[in-house]
Amino acid sequence: MKALIVDDEARVRKAVRLLVDWEAHQIDEILEAGNGNEAIQLIRKDKPALVIMDMMMESGNGIELMTWVNEFAGSTKFIVVSGHNDFDFVRQTVRHGGIDYILKPIEADMINHAVSKAVAAWRSEEEERSHRQRQSIRLNEIKPIYGEKLLSALIDDPINAEASLRRLTGDGIIAKDAETSRLILVQTDSGNNPLLQRFGGDNELLYYAIVNICNEFLHQPNKGIAFRYWGGPPEIAIILWNPEESIVELISRINQGIYRTLQFRMHFGISTAGAFPGQLPAQRTEAAETLLRRNLLRHEDYCHFPAAGEDNKAAGSRESNPSVSGTPLNFADVQEDWRMAVISGNPEGLSDAAQHWTHELSRRGVVTPQMLNSWKADALLFRSRLVREALGSEADSALAELELDDKQHPAPLPSGYSFSLFAWRDWSLALMRSLSRVILVRQIKERNPITDIVKYIEQNYPSDLSLQEVAGKFYVSREYVSRRFKQEYGINFSDYISSVRIEKAKLLLQNPHLKLSQISEMVGFHDVKYFSKVFKKQVGQTPKDYRAELN
Repeated sequence: MKALIVDDEARVRKAVRLLVDWEAHQIDEILEAGNGNEAIQLIRKDKPALVIMDMMMESGNGIELMTWVNEFAGSTKFIVVSGHNDFDFVRQTVRHGGIDYILKPIEADMINHAVSKAVAAWRSEEEERSHRQRQSIRLNEIKPIYGEKLLSALIDDPINAEASLRRLTGDGIIAKDAETSRLILVQTDSGNNPLLQRFGGDNELLYYAIVNICNEFLHQPNKGIAFRYWGGPPEIAIILWNPEESIVELISRINQGIYRTLQFRMHFGISTAGAFPGQLPAQRTEAAETLLRRNLLRHEDYCHFPAAGEDNKAAGSRESNPSVSGTPLNFADVQEDWRMAVISGNPEGLSDAAQHWTHELSRRGVVTPQMLNSWKADALLFRSRLVREALGSEADSALAELELDDKQHPAPLPSGYSFSLFAWRDWSLALMRSLSRVILVRQIKERNPITDIVKYIEQNYPSDLSLQEVAGKFYVSREYVSRRFKQEYGINFSDYISSVRIEKAKLLLQNPHLKLSQISEMVGFHDVKYFSKVFKKQVGQTPKDYRAELN
């Protein structure tokens, strides 16, 4: 708490400082001013709770200061300390709400008692102000929600719809002459991270901002109302009553306002016109279905109507019903490609299957949120069936692992603000990769992989085969491979590869036209001297001597 001492005599200001027990009154900052004008500047800047002031000062006297405080700093309490026992001064002090009028010389008990009363009065009023402010904030928080609940009741609570309408028209929220209406849903996207970050991750704050922007274009003149719809998933709804102007033009202006503020444009699902308020439930369903059927490949369309007709033509709309744009792609059209790619585990095959899907979607020219929802459900059902078919009793644990992957790498939202074929391609590729990996790993555990590893070595012996590479390819540990080779062949992994290479070299040495350096390279030895050393160690003679014996 701050206090200000105002007196044109420095010794008086010093005396007040010494006489008042500031700490006892919980006053931790004391300011000083030499006249009334200087005091006004300090009060404006620092807003002290208490002013202790003289009456007779040059450049702004006490009465002028009291008058200013009473008018512009009404919460500030003041005490007058004066050398003049003047009834008019006392009367002016009382009139302007002064706590006390103390005569000089100042007595410690008297001024401390006055300060105590002033501080108590200030604290009491401050508590009351805070209480009123909290009530006001709470009321301002409740009133919009209450209004939104009433508006939502017009849509999903037919029993209370009539009472809600009376209250809304009585409060001036809905025009009394409203007879017809359209209902519009604004596309929301809880996964739009760049936009959410601007609102600290608070979806409610984002919805509040969008509703306010919409209402700026609706309130003057009284065309309609935007509000948060509480009857289902998070939605922003707009009710337009007695609509006459072009809906597309109005939505374009609203969207431009949203873009100026948020740097995003929204999609709007627009119902046909109908009787108000009786048709609102059907209109809300119609608007929601329109958004689900919008063609995501037509990025420039933001106004979406349920069907082409005279009503929409009058509104100036462009038809956005995607059913006229081509034959939709079914999951069954690519399911076998996905199955073969997953079972093979070949990276190129997996990538081709994912690319083929998105290519077909783009080529056919129609992608809707409704289709993507269906695609996602079909893909997950395909995954479940393939896992159960391939793994039997191991299927449940495999599916649990895959569902954990889903949480870490969720599919793009079909109903987002923007659409990317690349994002869905990446999602389908990730789904197939994880599915292939889970199936192959569990199948390998059920059989002895050493047989496959031996076949792999027989086919790839000229390459630089490392224990790490081979173990990774067959989803087993290096220790496992090393241990099993010792058990089954009595030698370690690297010696086994060398033995295969030497056996292949023996066959090649039968051809007299091949040089030793050529044979060395052909069987995987890049140094002919090292090849000769290993050959002699295993066969007991050099490659040259071995060839000589053959001839």
